[in-house]
Formats: sequence, C-alpha cells, structure tokens
Amino acid sequence: MSRIGRQPVQIPAGVEVKVGADNLVTVKGPKGELSKAVNPVITVKIENNEVVCTRANDEAQTKAMHGLYRKLIANMVEGVTNGYSKTLVVNGVGYRAFKEGNKVLLDVGFSHNVPLEDIPGITYEVANGNEVTVKGIDKELVGQIAANIRSIRIPDPYHAYGVSYKDEVIPRKEGKKGKK
Repeated sequence: MSRIGRQPVQIPAGVEVKVGADNLVTVKGPKGELSKAVNPVITVKIENNEVVCTRANDEAQTKAMHGLYRKLIANMVEGVTNGYSKTLVVNGVGYRAFKEGNKVLLDVGFSHNVPLEDIPGITYEVANGNEVTVKGIDKELVGQIAANIRSIRIPDPYHAYGVSYKDEVIPRKEGKKGKK
C-alpha cells in the first residue's frame, strides 16, 4: 500500500467533508469551500471523523494516484482551516511593489508598472514596499499565482535583481574580469 495513501486525513472541528456522486469530494470550512473530482480507481470514505482513501488494484499508476489524491484531500482540509500563503521579495535598484487603490503594481524595471491580476479566492498583501504575499485556500492556485508573479522578472544570477521567493537561494555568478 502507498505509505502516504494509507494514512487517514483527520477532519478538524468546523470542517465538513462530503463525498458525492462521481467521486466528487467537497470540503467546507471556516475559510471557504473546495471540491475535487477523484479518479474512480480510488475510493474515498468518511469513517470515524477521518477521510480514508483505498485503491482498487495494485498497478503502479493506481498506487501513485492513491497517495496523490489522499494528499490533495489533506491539502483541501488544511486550506479551508488555515489557508496558504507564499511571500515573494522584489529586489533591485528602484524595484518595488505598491498598492494603488485595490490593485497591486510591480515596478520591476520595465517602462510600465505591471499590475497583478485579480483572481477570485486570492488576496495580495504588500509589506515594506518589497514583499508581496499571496494568500488563498487553494494550495495549487496560490503556488501557481506566486510562480506567475516570479516569472514577471526572474532573478538575475549576477546581481540577484528580480522577483524571488522569500526563502529562495539564488546561485550567484561572478562578473566579467578586466585585463590586468
């Protein structure tokens, strides 16, 4: 059995998990509601205030899906109770992030400021003019939005100018050497 797949997902107080038709798992909690369709080879049951995933056979692909769907359900439960966040740092001379009304704008060396798009379920916070925090209940969406923001100006290896994750280590390169 999958090591991750066989572990049950605890349902905390205030969270409601339902398994509907077509293996649609819906998780409702204090921060919102998420749902995910589960492959039919994985059976999802709710027993003793826990979500238990079982698989139909022992094929390699099914074993992989077993752990995947169990972890996706655990991420949904975590998201509706605590939420997820990723912090990005804008680093560079003259580079900054700022709020203008309801919009968050990035000034990262282009001839124009880059606005961050409004996405339902995602909120942005700007701190110190150089930190942008992306918050939401869907782990996958928060990670994708953070990656999209980082791709606006990927950190350069010579000066580390650009947008990077807060805990990211940027490998630095040595600059050109002049003649002696």
